[in-house]
Amino acid sequence: MTSLGRIIKFPIDVKDGAAALVQLDPRFVPALERTGPLPLRMRPQGFASLLDIIVSQQVSVASADAIRTRMKAANLTRPDAVLAAGEAGLRAAGLSRPKVRYALALSEADLDYAGLRQMPDAEVEQTLCAVTGIGHWSAQIYLMFCMGRADAFAPGDLALQEAVKVLFELDARPSAAALEQMSQAWSPWRSVAARALFAYYRVMKNREGL
Repeated sequence: MTSLGRIIKFPIDVKDGAAALVQLDPRFVPALERTGPLPLRMRPQGFASLLDIIVSQQVSVASADAIRTRMKAANLTRPDAVLAAGEAGLRAAGLSRPKVRYALALSEADLDYAGLRQMPDAEVEQTLCAVTGIGHWSAQIYLMFCMGRADAFAPGDLALQEAVKVLFELDARPSAAALEQMSQAWSPWRSVAARALFAYYRVMKNREGL
């Protein structure tokens, strides 16, 4: 535990969070029975992971994986390499024109990734969203799965909305605002709730999620 809250680093942290989550909201019990132990799903902090998240925006998992494979093959995982590749090199790797612009903007942003660790979640999100191409979803995914912030959440994610709709037997997917309000009941383990919902979504759809 830190002044910033629990930081998820190891599988035991997710296990602790899942145990606390079912006490906060017993409706998660059937989901966890179907998913089994939740995955850690942590990625390294820094430029490469944030670029991966940008690549994942609004495309299928298969498409994102294919682009990542091409980018890694071309060594486009560092700011200097991305800037040197330029628009032509990034387009050749499969990035759309908007994402080329976002990748170049991220490379030029010179973010202090180590400094982000000392910031509260809202300040991290604000800092990341100041970079062209990074919206709230991307920043929230980075908080959850790169920084390990236990109480981060991404209410605008369609998979999370659909999982909540099915699990909680709602008539329709909740809006981002409604899901944000609902998620307050899962604090301080909202990131584990997201893991549970993502895992439930994959089981529900019998296909890969995020």
